[in-house]
Amino acid sequence: MINKKAILKMTTGATAAAMMAMPISANADAHMKPGSGTTIDMARASWDTGWWQAEVYSQLLQELGYDVSRITTLDNPPFYQSVAQGDVDLWVNGWFPLHNSYEDAFSQGAEKIGYVAKGGALQGYLIDKKTAEEHDINYVEDLTKDDIQKLFDANGDGKADLVACPPGWGCETVITHHFEAYGWDDDFNAIKAGYSASMADALGRYENGQPIFFYTWTPNWTVGELPPGEDVVWLQMKETKLPEDQADLADATTVEGLEGCRGEQPCDLGWPANDIRPVANSDFLENNPAAAELLKQVSIPIGDIFDQNAQMNDGADSPEDLKQQASTWIEDNRDQVDKWLKAAREAAQM
Repeated sequence: MINKKAILKMTTGATAAAMMAMPISANADAHMKPGSGTTIDMARASWDTGWWQAEVYSQLLQELGYDVSRITTLDNPPFYQSVAQGDVDLWVNGWFPLHNSYEDAFSQGAEKIGYVAKGGALQGYLIDKKTAEEHDINYVEDLTKDDIQKLFDANGDGKADLVACPPGWGCETVITHHFEAYGWDDDFNAIKAGYSASMADALGRYENGQPIFFYTWTPNWTVGELPPGEDVVWLQMKETKLPEDQADLADATTVEGLEGCRGEQPCDLGWPANDIRPVANSDFLENNPAAAELLKQVSIPIGDIFDQNAQMNDGADSPEDLKQQASTWIEDNRDQVDKWLKAAREAAQM
């Protein structure tokens, strides 16, 4: 008859002996690098103002021992589909409520976790300050007047040219909704080419004394290059009309004391403020408690993102620049970073 208790005792004893025989340095390394041996398939958004944040998180994950050998650039639709299916593990470029249209992913294997930046991501429409003051333009609706449209018509089609967002971006979906909801098709021409190139063209027109009309978000290099209140102004919306997936946020589109806003405060931008959040595959989070805890812990001040975006716009935008900027930020914030890493390592021991 097999003595199960004896076998269990022998097995337990052997395991204990093996653990006793393991070098102390190996135990220490396993604690410091709980992600050792695990490769993370990380993505980043197609807008380059989010690439630095992705690099910061990548380097922190590597400090935990994870292999993050490459980061794949994806538009919103393929990312949310891929992360739900487990083909991609995570990114840190989720914008909510802007990305609410991808909520199906969160019932199919993905989840939001932690905050890169909470509540500080603004969006809206802007024009140059000179034209706003000369023609008393306070609202986007003011630009639908025929004589005002002509001021912003760079291609001669009779419509005001608006630098919008490329297809696949969450803001492109909302802007398309605005065109339908407000009936802007006869008034505005939405430029949906590459955003950075389109904004560079608008900046060139501005420097030549021509009016400009564009959408932007914060943090973004555009508001560093064209500071609201100095070079450009935020325009308000007389009526808020959001897509169905954001309809419950119609009362959350005002910002009190917004610098550079035309008209009376609070400033109604017509867009709710966003949280920038990591999004990860649920199975990945369950199997990697250290990574999950790190995603919960880390946050980056909006001001620091502005500063990096300004460096990038000044030409420091190569992959090597991004890596250096991320490692410099990590070392400049080493005390806080070490607390985040400590919490992640402890989560792996539970």
